Amino acid sequence: MTEIAARVISAFRTYFGGAPSAVAQAPGRVNLIGEHTDYNEGFVFPAAIDRWAVLAVRPRTDSQAVVFSLYHDDEAFFATDARLEKTKTWTDYVKGVVDEFQKLRLRVGGFDAVLGGDVPIGAGLSSSAAVEMAVGKALMALNGHAMSGPELALLGQRAENRFVGVNCGIMDQFVSANARAGHALFLDCRDLSYDLVPLAGDEARIVICNSGVSRGLADSAYNNRRLACEEGAARLARAAGREIRALRDVTPDDLETHRGALSDEIYRRCRHVVTENDRTRRAVACLRSGEIETFGGLMNASHASLRDDYEVSGPELDLLVEIAQGAPGVLGARMTGAGFGGCTVNLVKADAVGDLVKAVEDRYSAETDYKAEVYVCSAVNGVERVV
Repeated sequence: MTEIAARVISAFRTYFGGAPSAVAQAPGRVNLIGEHTDYNEGFVFPAAIDRWAVLAVRPRTDSQAVVFSLYHDDEAFFATDARLEKTKTWTDYVKGVVDEFQKLRLRVGGFDAVLGGDVPIGAGLSSSAAVEMAVGKALMALNGHAMSGPELALLGQRAENRFVGVNCGIMDQFVSANARAGHALFLDCRDLSYDLVPLAGDEARIVICNSGVSRGLADSAYNNRRLACEEGAARLARAAGREIRALRDVTPDDLETHRGALSDEIYRRCRHVVTENDRTRRAVACLRSGEIETFGGLMNASHASLRDDYEVSGPELDLLVEIAQGAPGVLGARMTGAGFGGCTVNLVKADAVGDLVKAVEDRYSAETDYKAEVYVCSAVNGVERVV
């Protein structure tokens, strides 16, 4: 059992005066490459990391849900058999999952719960998806329901899209539900086929640098980027005279041939997605064949595209990438997540992790108003019931 799960169980005993009946933990994730491609039906390559959201639950005899969040030091009450209303607070992620169970006509009885975790909020490491998967797994256990990992992931995505109001793709929930320790997950976001690809073992480590700049995904330019991609796909389809369901269907040659059908801004948004899909497929092939230095170079190219074409980076993220790319033993560095703050992900030779940490400590705080947190991560299993 993880330390954070033990803390949540202890808090449950204190708060509710007894032991929970079920406890589920779900990991956050870092995306190694393949950014803003998931909602374009493209390819992503994330890994689940050893930071978790945990939900401890116990059934009640009524239909009331009482949820205390250690994350927020706050309590929520709602009826599980009534129409749920969103409040634009942390409770919407819990309510959204219950709402999806309702839509599937899967009964959810009343419950007491404590929610906690150590996935940093607002850092681009998918704390929201981890919460959704932990809530879903715990409520399945409590109410005797069963579904596969992909089914649970889709339920969580629907909760975030329809209840929370964030038009996210499937990647975050999918890797939180289906990851395997020691592996990254290569996902085709169109048909949800996936491969679990062994990571570089002892040769390299995944190091995440948290910029300290928080971003609110629902309120950011994320949805605007998604709309630009949809408009670009529609315009390219008309120009090409064929069906283009999503930018996944566009090749680099297609994009250049019909560039005149797009505004400059939409062209650049599309160019990022089209080239990022290509980079992701090549990066996975490199990892399979042990070419980790080439993999790192593709990470660097991904960041440049996110910065220049998709314009979702920022000065702090760019500085962290610059510091990393100049540090010895760093194979690749890029922003990860939706952008506008959050984290960078770095592939670092195992014996050079300390050099990167020192380089970040020496420069980042001196050149910004923030202090970076550095997480050296392991790839872990997806959502699990631990009690």
